[in-house]
Amino acid sequence: MPAIQDRPRCPWCGDDPLYRAYHDEEWGVPEHDDRRLFEFLILEGAQAGLSWITILRKREAYQRAFAGFDPAAVARFTDADLAKLLQDEGIVRNRLKIASARDNALAFLAVQKEFGSFDAYVWGFVGGKPKVNRPRSHAEIPAVTPAAEALSKDLKKRGFRFVGPTIAYAFMQATGMVDDHIQGCWKAARTR
Repeated sequence: MPAIQDRPRCPWCGDDPLYRAYHDEEWGVPEHDDRRLFEFLILEGAQAGLSWITILRKREAYQRAFAGFDPAAVARFTDADLAKLLQDEGIVRNRLKIASARDNALAFLAVQKEFGSFDAYVWGFVGGKPKVNRPRSHAEIPAVTPAAEALSKDLKKRGFRFVGPTIAYAFMQATGMVDDHIQGCWKAARTR
């Protein structure tokens, strides 16, 4: 097998070491930990209108700002806490995105209570197992799918914000609910 830096990858990760590490270690890997699922929900919402590498570079600051992505802690954020986050240069200082984190934490906790875990709820949208696609090129990867539209619609109904269908699909890819590694990528060749 070629050295890790020489492995063929999906073209979207380019040559940036942080992007490559994310591609190699996280993207498309099934995630079932509720705290990590909450993290990706917050980060994908923060990414809306921005590049994912921008969010990856701010990830540590997000972890600090949002209580290690503990949904119970974020649900307790006060208006003053949210206002203070608007001054945090380490994160995207968008008032609506910051406020949505608290709303999403409250909705997340309600889903956990109803389904036993957010994991049980969200993975139901793909029948409990990853949907493995093997597109030939990046151009064949859709921005939205019917499953993402259904997830988005249900999340919104439950009070989540910044969870449109494109964000929902990116969340599904990030958490391994969908595996869109292209043919020829070393991750596509691996069996899970």
